[in-house]
Amino acid sequence: MVYRTLTKYFNNKKAFALLIDPDKHNNKTLIKTVSLANKAKVDFIFVGGSLMSVNIEESIKIIKENCSIPVILFPGSLLQISLNADAILLLTLISGRNPDLLIGNHVIAANILKKSQIEILSTGYMIIENGKTTSVEYMSNTKPIPRDKVDIAVATAIAGEMIGNKLIYMEAGSGALVPINTNMISEVKKNISVPLIVGGGLKTEKDIKVVCKAGADVIVIGNAIEKDTSFIEKASEIIHS
Repeated sequence: MVYRTLTKYFNNKKAFALLIDPDKHNNKTLIKTVSLANKAKVDFIFVGGSLMSVNIEESIKIIKENCSIPVILFPGSLLQISLNADAILLLTLISGRNPDLLIGNHVIAANILKKSQIEILSTGYMIIENGKTTSVEYMSNTKPIPRDKVDIAVATAIAGEMIGNKLIYMEAGSGALVPINTNMISEVKKNISVPLIVGGGLKTEKDIKVVCKAGADVIVIGNAIEKDTSFIEKASEIIHS
């Protein structure tokens, strides 16, 4: 089970999740990226994006043919569901008040997911302000939690766990100007008893070290690797050290 594998990292060691947006790749670059990820011993591959103009089934097929890493859907919409993935982050946008992203889309997808073999990972999803309007903020039609409102972030994460989420995911957004406030990460980590995923704005080795030290269990990197695939190996060394 993917969740069982994921929880091995909880309060023990860190996991590296490579975020792949199929819209940012052609077949050649996708094969290169996942092959490097396999070599660098990336722990998970998250697949998803704000839009989806390519066939997600074809992208997942290519990923699975070229690496042995668990593939987890990180869906930006209902169109990004593939039953050929190993698991899906069933996201509840607990930082926002958009009813479709709290329960509406889940109801629409429920029967398909129930009948499938895909593993469901109930995830409390929190968008955190990063200095600019990101795609996820715009597409979700919600406001992020201000980066200095640590108390609101902590209360939101606690509520997410209380209503049954197995994971909490704090996201600064694709192309974030700055990563999430490390004090916010630390305080959220102290107050929940489920694994904490953190992503967005991690562009340098220093960014990764700081987020690891702050308490993230799973570190998600996407944009930095789209720009420089050699960063996969560097990021993996830091996260797994």
